[in-house]
Amino acid sequence: MEKIAILTDSNSGMTKEDADRYGVSVIPMPFLINGNTYFEGVDFTQEDFYKNLTDDSEISTSQPSPENVTGEWERLLGQAESVVYIPMSSGLSGSCQTALMLAEEYQGRVQVVNNQRISVTQRQSVLDARTLADAGKSALEIKEYLEKVKSESSIYIMLDTLKYLKKGGRITPAAAALGSALRLKPVLQIQGEKLDKYMVARTAKQGAAKMIAAMEADMENRFGGMNRIHDVNFAVAYTYNEDAAKDFVNWIQEKWGIEEIVVNPLSLSVSCHIGPGALAIASSKKIDIK
Repeated sequence: MEKIAILTDSNSGMTKEDADRYGVSVIPMPFLINGNTYFEGVDFTQEDFYKNLTDDSEISTSQPSPENVTGEWERLLGQAESVVYIPMSSGLSGSCQTALMLAEEYQGRVQVVNNQRISVTQRQSVLDARTLADAGKSALEIKEYLEKVKSESSIYIMLDTLKYLKKGGRITPAAAALGSALRLKPVLQIQGEKLDKYMVARTAKQGAAKMIAAMEADMENRFGGMNRIHDVNFAVAYTYNEDAAKDFVNWIQEKWGIEEIVVNPLSLSVSCHIGPGALAIASSKKIDIK
C-alpha cells in the first residue's frame, strides 16, 4: 500500500491536537496584524485574534510562502511516497493556484486538491482524505474523488454585526448603518467558490430557523431527501460564541433526531471578514469508499 501523507492549512480549523489525533499535518496561515506577521496556532491564538479584531486592529489574511509550502512537502516526502495537499478554496485565496503550480515539479508525488472548500467543510475533506488513504486509495485517486464531490457541501453563516462586511468593503456604509439600526442579521452562503448573501433575518432566532430551512432544502434537492440524513456529515461553527453554538446544536438535534454534529470555530480567515458572534451550519455528504 502506498504510504500517503495528508496535509492541509489552518484555514481548515485543524489544530495541532487534531493533526496528532488524525495523523495529518497542518501549515499555519499567516496573518498581518497592524503590519506585523503572525502565524495561526503558532504565535497567536483565537483569543489573541478576537481581541485584536474587536480593538479595531488592522487585520488581513495572507498565504503561505512558496518556501514554507514546498519545505513541508519535502519533509513529508522524506516519510511517505506521496502527499495529498488540501488548501482552502481557490475561489477565496490564491494559495491553491500557487500550490498547483509548485506541484508540477514533483512528478505526481504531490497531489493538490482544489475542491473549493473552507473551514469546517475543508476540515471534513481532510478527514475524508485520511479515510481514503487508510482504505488503500492512491494519492491521485484521493484527489480525483475529493474534486468529484466538491459541490456536495453547504455552509450557511448568520452574522451578528455588519461592521466587518462594511470594513472589508463588501457592503456600503449606508447599507451597514441601516442594517445596524434595524438590527438585521444577514445570512451568508458558501457553496463552491464564493461567499454570497443568502437572506436577511430580523432576529437571531429567525436567522437560525432560516439556516435550518435552507439546509433542509439542500437535503431534499441535493442530498437525496431527509430520509438520507444519516448519509451527511453536519457541523455547527461559530465565531467567539460557543454557548450559542451549543444551543443551536440542541435545536437541530431535537428537530432532526440526529446525534452526531461536530462543533468547531469558523476559520479565522473567514472570521476576519464577518466578525465575532457569527453562527453557521455546514454539511457535506459522507464519502462512499466503494
